[in-house]
Amino acid sequence: MPKMGESVQEGTILRWVKKPGDTVERDEIIAEISTDKVDTEIPSPIAGTLAEIVAQENETVEVGAVIAYMAKEGGAASAPAAKSQPAPAAQSAQPQAAPASQPQAAPATNGSPKPAVTASAAQPSTSTGPVPRKSGDRFYSPLVRSIADKEGVGVQELDALQGSGDGGRVTKNDLLSYVSNRGARPAAAPQQAPQQAPQTGARPAAQPAQATGPKDYGPDVEVVPMDRMRQLIAEHMVRSKHTSPHVTEVGEADVTPLVRLRESVKEAFKKQHSVNLTYTAFFIAAVARALRENPWVNASVDGTNILVKKHVNVGVATALPDGNLIVPVIKDADYMNIAGIAHAVNDLATRARNKQLSPDEIAGGTFTVTNYGVFGLLHGAPIISQPQVAILGTGAIQKRAVVRELEGNDIIAIRSMVYLSLSHDHRVIDGLLGGKFLSDVIRHLESFNEETAI
Repeated sequence: MPKMGESVQEGTILRWVKKPGDTVERDEIIAEISTDKVDTEIPSPIAGTLAEIVAQENETVEVGAVIAYMAKEGGAASAPAAKSQPAPAAQSAQPQAAPASQPQAAPATNGSPKPAVTASAAQPSTSTGPVPRKSGDRFYSPLVRSIADKEGVGVQELDALQGSGDGGRVTKNDLLSYVSNRGARPAAAPQQAPQQAPQTGARPAAQPAQATGPKDYGPDVEVVPMDRMRQLIAEHMVRSKHTSPHVTEVGEADVTPLVRLRESVKEAFKKQHSVNLTYTAFFIAAVARALRENPWVNASVDGTNILVKKHVNVGVATALPDGNLIVPVIKDADYMNIAGIAHAVNDLATRARNKQLSPDEIAGGTFTVTNYGVFGLLHGAPIISQPQVAILGTGAIQKRAVVRELEGNDIIAIRSMVYLSLSHDHRVIDGLLGGKFLSDVIRHLESFNEETAI
């Protein structure tokens, strides 16, 4: 499993494009994978034959684990050498040693999951030892294992939990909820935990989740399980609302000169650059300039520290064909002109919809722009993308009758207007800074005119 980003620790095999025995060229796609950052494809590192698939579809494995064996062109596969070890593993009569050796042996034990199940199940007293990567056919992520070890949650307790993740996997939130419920019980001292585990099998706190089966919603309801990306989005949105005290401020910009500018150059721009000149490019340019003027908005929070970023990396919320959302990032947007931003927006959006983004292209964002104006909506209250501290929502540009002053007299004029909604984290950004930043964005938007260099 290749490393698909600095913070990515595991990946899920979505689909094997090639099957064992297929001839594969170097850099030809052999599999599609999903991480908590992006769905992407794995190219073959060599030309040869796909000899053996180790990680099956929908299986989640750690970065660096073996997922398949390749045979070089004109050479023998490396799989047989690795397969000389499963026999001793399958005959293992020492269940006590299985958990300790299992993380190292996992890549080489293809086709023999049952001994692992037996070894794990034979140790009800391992609640105080380190949690293995896998228990039976359940995979525990490095984060879950770390929390379990820290909180003294044993393998048997984890096995008793019904996870809310993909395929019933135990997530961080599942474990923290369990620890919280367990910790709230009186007399649940750490010394008693090893004695209680063999007697109860599953702790009472985990029993309700285990006992609840599929709900019967009746014939008039279609049950659609969340796909993995939707689960990640849901988890991120809930975490953001719990983490950041959101404040939303709304401003209005007169973009009549900007509309005239775009109308006058969009056809020539498309012929010259082969991409559309959208309003999004102007919104991002205005945001990038305002972020440079207000560095505390270009920041994130780490505990009690505010991390002010030196690079202005603007994320652009992009809808996918399946209805999900992804946020590719335009790096150093404050150093780009309108044409450069337009190219970046088009390129990232196109590759996002084709699932061709690399993890680095959705990482490192310092601020996010979301354009719900494409649906004709005027304003909203967008949710901050953690660990950022602000997000700007742009509404639809509409012609409206507004009052203007001309030579000391009030007149009614038809102008192209747009609402801008800024949601910000009140831990870092107070009303004064939020208002100033939004006013600066509006000022930059209103400064675009037919003399602006694209």
